[in-house]
Amino acid sequence: MTTSAFLLAALAAGLSLVPQAGPAHAQQTPIQGETAMTQSPETGTLKVPGATLYYERWGQGPMLLVIPGGPQDAGVFAGLASALSDRYTVVAYDPRGNSRSSFDGAVQPLDLDTQADDAAALIDALGQGSAYVFGTSGGAQIGLNLAARYPGKVKALLAHEPPTTMLLDDPAEAIAFDQKVYETYKTEGVDAAMAMFFGAADLSAAPPEFDMPPEAAETFARVAGNFEYWLAHGMLPLSLYRPDVETLKTSEVPVIVGIGAQSEGMPISEMSRALASALDVAPVTFPGDHTGFEQDPQTFAQTLHQSLSAN
Repeated sequence: MTTSAFLLAALAAGLSLVPQAGPAHAQQTPIQGETAMTQSPETGTLKVPGATLYYERWGQGPMLLVIPGGPQDAGVFAGLASALSDRYTVVAYDPRGNSRSSFDGAVQPLDLDTQADDAAALIDALGQGSAYVFGTSGGAQIGLNLAARYPGKVKALLAHEPPTTMLLDDPAEAIAFDQKVYETYKTEGVDAAMAMFFGAADLSAAPPEFDMPPEAAETFARVAGNFEYWLAHGMLPLSLYRPDVETLKTSEVPVIVGIGAQSEGMPISEMSRALASALDVAPVTFPGDHTGFEQDPQTFAQTLHQSLSAN
């Protein structure tokens, strides 16, 4: 992996560049996640129309379905899932098109209805008919689609920093930026587009001077491998999706909007506040920024649990 891809993968994976201890990876027997954990998840796959979904399951209790954002996969939630495993059966998965969730045939563009159908199928297969749902970034957009179209399957949805561009008073600038990122991908390639997306000013710095834990290296490699699919087929559908606010407002499904304390003043905070305003709910402050679930999983887990318990 190039230095630029390494750094971009770190950002996209939501993982710290601080070395962390972690046990060895073991396949099929429960595997260890990408951050230090107190237990290992079970792993499995679920066949759905047109694809096979990979998932990881921790703990016991009511089901909490965790939906990754953008190019992320289940591996970035290892610390959060471990912190919640004493209260929930946490199921995190790789959305179709990402990492270990493969299409049956040719690659297909990301479709929000299909992604929500996949989430509903996981709830049916691994839950008891309904589940709590946590989605972050683009995963929150999937969660909003799921809650609107499958209200009976969602006990409560926590939408963490969704890119609800279309709910802004004037989304033109944000749409133009996303389109520019896409055009940069088409003309200059993945690294240039991802650098633009993350606002990376200098990707020529040397990588950190420590040996990455194998689990973190695997996550970085998987997430970097998802960049092209996300740029080509996922970024625009996720950012241009307009949640069905009217259905969600009249639904019995509680929708909680989470915003990172360190995201204040960032475009993603403005988008998330636009969703909260449209739903007429007060946003909940979470620790960290857009990837706070990795930066401080214990505190993030406690805030998430308190938010779900209040609804």
